[in-house]
Amino acid sequence: MENRKIARLGREVSVVGLGCWQLGADWGEVDENDALGVLHAAADNGVTFFDTADVYGDGRSERLVGRFLADRGDVFVATKMGRRAEQVPENYVAANFREWNDRSRRNLGVDTLDLVQLHCPPTPVYSSDAVYDALDAMVEEGRIKAYGVSVETCEEALTALARPHVASVQIILNCLRLKPLERVLPVAAEAGAGIIARVPLASGLLSGRYTADTTFAENDHRNFNRHGEAFDVGETFSGVPYEAGLAAVERLRGLVPEGQALAQFALRWIIDQPGVSTVIPGARNAAQATANTAAAALPALSPEALAGVRETYDELIRPLVHDRW
Repeated sequence: MENRKIARLGREVSVVGLGCWQLGADWGEVDENDALGVLHAAADNGVTFFDTADVYGDGRSERLVGRFLADRGDVFVATKMGRRAEQVPENYVAANFREWNDRSRRNLGVDTLDLVQLHCPPTPVYSSDAVYDALDAMVEEGRIKAYGVSVETCEEALTALARPHVASVQIILNCLRLKPLERVLPVAAEAGAGIIARVPLASGLLSGRYTADTTFAENDHRNFNRHGEAFDVGETFSGVPYEAGLAAVERLRGLVPEGQALAQFALRWIIDQPGVSTVIPGARNAAQATANTAAAALPALSPEALAGVRETYDELIRPLVHDRW
């Protein structure tokens, strides 16, 4: 497993991490044994970076990661805060930060959190001096080692990166969402901030397993958030209309080298982008977690494959998403 250093964190992370949203909620049912199996399989295959949030299953994901930490304790855990509260800037204040932080530390069973990210808050939050002052105070108090942001838009990322202590930016980046390559990744690299690439498989579209007839469970966001009914639509299929995503996937299949899965190709594409620190695919079982980690050992994609991804994006996807996020 390749590891990459994040200067503002002062440490290395595995280039393939693990996203733990599936272990909490919103992806159909994942039982406890399967969830713990995912965590152990990822770590067994060299993953040292887990990403979770206080809102995933209202703490279930954090608690499961905490059980893993009590057993092994050999990974860096990033969590996120803020989405359990009403999404208004007035809620992003020091007193609430401490309350949210106390809960996450209990869930994870640690005294100090490795990395806490603001979880896609209202846009004005990224510009608030008081917010960063409160986060700096939490570092000084030993509650957290570092802080970062999770964003919906490139402009939010750039606003946060102007702050000297923002250690990382988590942003949607995949073969169907290329806009962050233009400015966000270069600015983060210059600043020494990490880039955590989330939704790398476009909610499973880039696994190549889905068809026009695929159905999703009632409690799966790929059912209930197709049009942004519950949260930003960009989190579901990367904001790409399902049918358009399927058409792009069929085009991308022709670029995948023999012996590779489309999902591994899609993860390798992200790994190959300059400035990416780690990519955080999720998994519902140990086999998926293991398959995802294999992308780190694949050779870099050919110039022809990279050009093919860009061409597919420009022709089929750019008009639908590029100006939105």
